[in-house]
Formats: sequence, structure tokens, C-alpha cells
Amino acid sequence: MHCHIPAARRGPLIWLIPSLWTLGLGLWGLSRQDSVWRDEAATWQVAGRSAGEIVAMLGNVDAVHGLYYLLMHGLFELFGASTTTLRLPSVLAVAAAAACVALIGRRLAGFWAGLGGGLALGLLPAVQFYLQEGRPYALVAAGAGLSTLLLVSLLSAPAGPGAGRRARPRWTAYAVTVLVCALLNWLSLLVLPAHAATLWWVRAGRGVWLRWAAYGACAAAGALPLVLFSRSQSDQVSWIPPLTWHMMIGPAILLTLGGVCALADRPRAGRLSAAAVGLPLLAVPQLGLMGISLVQPLFLDRYVLFSMLGLALLIGAGLGAAVRAVRPVFPGAADALVPGVVGIAVLALLPVELDKRAPASRVDDVLAVAGEVARLGRPGDAVLFVPAARRDTALVSPGAFTGLSDVALERGPVASATLKGEEADPARIREALLGQRRVLLVTDAAKVAKPSGAARDAAKAAVLKERFTAVEDREVRGRRVTVYERR
Repeated sequence: MHCHIPAARRGPLIWLIPSLWTLGLGLWGLSRQDSVWRDEAATWQVAGRSAGEIVAMLGNVDAVHGLYYLLMHGLFELFGASTTTLRLPSVLAVAAAAACVALIGRRLAGFWAGLGGGLALGLLPAVQFYLQEGRPYALVAAGAGLSTLLLVSLLSAPAGPGAGRRARPRWTAYAVTVLVCALLNWLSLLVLPAHAATLWWVRAGRGVWLRWAAYGACAAAGALPLVLFSRSQSDQVSWIPPLTWHMMIGPAILLTLGGVCALADRPRAGRLSAAAVGLPLLAVPQLGLMGISLVQPLFLDRYVLFSMLGLALLIGAGLGAAVRAVRPVFPGAADALVPGVVGIAVLALLPVELDKRAPASRVDDVLAVAGEVARLGRPGDAVLFVPAARRDTALVSPGAFTGLSDVALERGPVASATLKGEEADPARIREALLGQRRVLLVTDAAKVAKPSGAARDAAKAAVLKERFTAVEDREVRGRRVTVYERR
């Protein structure tokens, strides 16, 4: 790859190379040794329901992911349920985000800055985790990349008669993109204050501010019903711990790295630059989520994964500045700098790359424990889940539970329009267990298990302790199967 590539060929290369590079990273080890963890299991089992059943469930739980579940339902209908169908949308989304970073970087800081930023995105450890994840966060990142690219094109457009009319389709596309991202995860609306910081940095004119405010407000208004309704389901995120100082170490390191790269871009107030776009995109969502978490704990890196686009853009700007600095001294080496740095980064991050593609990178594996259930279970055995959410194993791999009786379940997940179903009261669970000879208990492995305060789970444990003896116990990838026999 040389800087002497004709301009006509550079146009496609600037986005095509990062897209293919990121696609390759995503396809590498996509199945994660045929493992699926609990968050992805939620996507899997909901996507297997009908559209009507999904809509009914959203009234009770997970409304914030409704659009994503409906999208995955359509893909499962078309291509079947598999780890490839589950994760490929995220791979394609990050590849699209890398293309957006590359195009923004080229426009603001040159060819090598764009190429370096686009290649860097897929190598960032946080991005590598969600690159192969059957959840909506990568799709949000792609939308944030597109909305930022549209904003940059609008800020770069020449002024003059008819400029406002010509810009209207792009402003409309901007609002639609922000809205779709918000319907996938409404915390993505933090991209709007990030873009506002960019407008302030470049001293945008009054007309640009008014258009941005109007179209941004339309997007936020479109997402407002979802935001308000999902607040009624806030108990779903009650497990997130309060913000602590040690939780801010990671963001502080990222912001420091981004700031150093921004300095290489020689940021100046009033100038549209990679720093003016990338630094707010990195910093504002992170700081905004911290502020929200002071009111209600919500600080999880996946909620602001899209901020990594800002870091990638800044890294690209730093690489572009390095190429410009090297070229006068070592003209022949300048064109090899970005490929060389990317190659070194791949080798340096190899342990991270291998770790993210291993089942152990996730807290558990619902498919592996289903295999243990199939091996240990006998027709007529009872099966219990502690907590009830571990029923996801049976929902994703129903074949492994053929012939087993879920004695605690009163109404299934589909009938109850929930994720895990509704269990009977403790007395009925106790009565049902007393009539069993063998029971398989599916729960968390000891190292990840948390105490359950549910009365139903206490009743299960009490009966097993009083009347049964454990005869076999297996732990596999974060889950545990224990076989009990009646004394």
C-alpha cells in the first residue's frame, strides 16, 4: 500500500480495506467453540418466538431491546438459529462502523489517518468483545458512525444559495439514524451531546445549530415513549453496582490515550478536525453515563461502546501525523508506517484476541451445560433451575431436556410473556419434588454463583437437602449440574 495510489482508486480503498479487515477479525473464531452465554441466550430464545409473542413479552420485560429482538426474529426465520446468525449482524455492523471511521478520518486528517483509524477500531479490546456478540451494541456503534459521518459531511459542505435545501436529505438521514440507534438502546442518545460539543468546538453558525437542534429533537422525541416505558422495567438493571472510583480507571486511561492522540492532530478552536469530532465522541458518552450513574447505577462499557469510534478516529489521526512527520526524513518508510504499526498491534494484542474468542471470555455457556444434562438425565427425571433465569439452557437447547420434567414451572416463558417463565409457589414446588426419585439441578458454577434470596429457590434447596443425596456433580464453563437421588 503506497501513498502513490491514484486518487480514483484511493476512494474505495479507504473504506473497503478497513471493512474487510474488520470482517476478517469478526469471522475468526465466530462460533467461540460452539458456546453461547446467558446474554446471547436471551436473544436466541426470544428470536425464536413469533413477532406477536415478542411484542407481548416486551410489555413485561426487555422493552429496551424490542427492535433488536424483532430484527433477530426475522433473521432466525430466514437463516435458522445458529451462532452464525446470532453474531454475524454484529460483525457486519462493526465492519460498517470501521468504514465510517475511515471515511471521517480521511476527510478530516488525510488518507493514512482514515485508514489507520478504520483498521484500529476492530483491534480495540472492548470492540473485539462485542464484535462477536449476539446483542445490539455493535449495531448501535454502526449507527453512531453513520450519524457522525453525516454530521461531518454537513459541517464540511460549502455554504451558499440553496445549501440548506441540499442539506435537508442528510439532516433527515441524521435524525433517522439517531432514532434507530435510540430504539436499539436509548443510551445511544448520548451521541447528541457529543455532536453538540463538536459544533461548539468548530464554532458552527446559527443556522447549523438550529438545524441540528431541530432534527436531534425529533429523534429524541421519537425515542421518548420507549425511554419512559422502559423506566417501568428498571428493576432489570438493579444488579448493576453503584459507580466507584476503580470503575473509572478504564475510562480515564481511554480518555488519556485519546487526549494524547488528539494533540498530534494539533487541535484548534474553530477548525473541523479529527480531534474536534473524535474527542467529544470518546469523552462525552463516557462522562455522560457516569453522570447518569450517580442517579441510577448504569455504568457498563457496552452501553457506550460507540464511544470507541472516537478513540479509533483519534488513533488514526495520531498515525496520520506520524506519517507526515516521518515522510521528510524517511520517504520510503512513511507508507509502511501504518501497516507496520497495525501488524505490531495485532501481535501485541494476540493474547487478547485469543481470549475474546474463547468460551472462558464469558461468564458461562448455556450450550455446554445442556450437553451435560443430556448425558446425565434419564427419562422421567425432574429438573430444577436456580435461579429461574438458568432455565435459558432448556430454552436454547430443548432437545437436551427431552423426557425431563420441569417440576417448578407453572407457566412457560411464552405463555407468561416473560424471559424465564413463572414458577409455582414454594409449597407447590416442595410437594412436586417430594414425588420425584431423581432430580437434576442446573445452577451457576461455584466461582460465579451469587446467593439467591427468592423463597422458591430456598424451598428447592431445603427439599434437596432434607430428602435427597447428591450422587453426581459436574461444572462446565460457568454452569453446574448436580444429580440428586431420593434417600
